[in-house]
Amino acid sequence: MQFATIQPTASRPDIPAITDAEAAALARATVNLFRAWQLSDIEARTLLGDMAQRTWARWKEGSIGRIDRDLRARMAILMGIHKGLRYLFSDPMRGYVWIRKPNTNFDGRSALDIMMRGEITDLIDLRAYLDAERGAW
Repeated sequence: MQFATIQPTASRPDIPAITDAEAAALARATVNLFRAWQLSDIEARTLLGDMAQRTWARWKEGSIGRIDRDLRARMAILMGIHKGLRYLFSDPMRGYVWIRKPNTNFDGRSALDIMMRGEITDLIDLRAYLDAERGAW
């Protein structure tokens, strides 16, 4: 039996990768967003894929190290969630507190409860929900 040679292809060559400089900017923006959402350290670390406590402490101090692909994706999705909330609520504070409010669309759970399950797909689902709510789809 002979196997065919398969040439590797990029999964989405039309979408450029997040550069190191962009990832560092995303990290700083994420720290600021989490402050606005008033997240605890454990909540923040969970949303960032179970980030190590010491790494999160360094981020809060402004020392951003290497950021892997999964973390870049998580932060980009979180910024999309933030953007969706900014479109839905003219007052930014309403979007910040909405994260913790019980929601009948989530069976009485909050958006934070959904995100705290810790999977990247939970972030994606919340982003898709917000996009649908604002008619972006």
